Amino acid sequence: MLAARDLSLMLGGTPVLAGVSAAIVPGRIMAIIGPNGAGKSSLIAALAGLHRPTAGVVTLDDVALASLDPRARARRIGFLPQVAEVNWDIDVETLVALGRLPHRGRGGASAADAAAIGAAMAATDCTALAGRVVGSLSGGERARVLLARVLAGQPDYLLADEPLANLDPGHQIDTLACLRAAASAGAGVAIVLHDLAHAAAIADDLLLLDRGRVAAAGAAATVLAPAIMARVYGISAQTAVLPDGQTRLVVTGRTGLSPRSA
Repeated sequence: MLAARDLSLMLGGTPVLAGVSAAIVPGRIMAIIGPNGAGKSSLIAALAGLHRPTAGVVTLDDVALASLDPRARARRIGFLPQVAEVNWDIDVETLVALGRLPHRGRGGASAADAAAIGAAMAATDCTALAGRVVGSLSGGERARVLLARVLAGQPDYLLADEPLANLDPGHQIDTLACLRAAASAGAGVAIVLHDLAHAAAIADDLLLLDRGRVAAAGAAATVLAPAIMARVYGISAQTAVLPDGQTRLVVTGRTGLSPRSA
């Protein structure tokens, strides 16, 4: 299990997380949601080991993440940042292959590496882009390629910050299906999402942050309750649980009150 325990974090002298606890469970998807500035990106980066907490701890299988060798950590945790710069003039397949670096020995790429790269590119609809230079890609194409790089590493835990940004609706659905497939194969998945309907549809667990603290956590039907949505987002919303067990959220408008005063 990848877990944060009573995590607090300051960035640039500003507190961004306070006493946050969360657990990413193998085989399940957690969606991290919340208003702008709630601390979602900061939390998922801390879970990836990119921010050192000011208090609390992030653990991987009950071992402090900060104590692990970076290469060993990279084999276990795959991270897709919200904004990922690619500063090399390389082709798509080469970029995706970088996801295998933590697994490679001195003998170079193996048949297993090639299979993982091919599977990741197929899953993200990137196979036809293999020979393209990354700088020539559209924003949506680049987003899919960067997800393929993470998938190629076959991580035990896959953390993605706004993975649907820049994607058209069809590729949003495809990306969510990729993440569900990763969880079904045993990975623990955590994703930051702004779209509450997508979060309700894809997540096994929801973590709602507000001003750096946990406002609600649990099943979608609980976290997306109308009273919580009014208090945190200032919106009127209704939920329904479908026969397949999925929760659907319909936002009907503003409450007329500012968030957190409802």
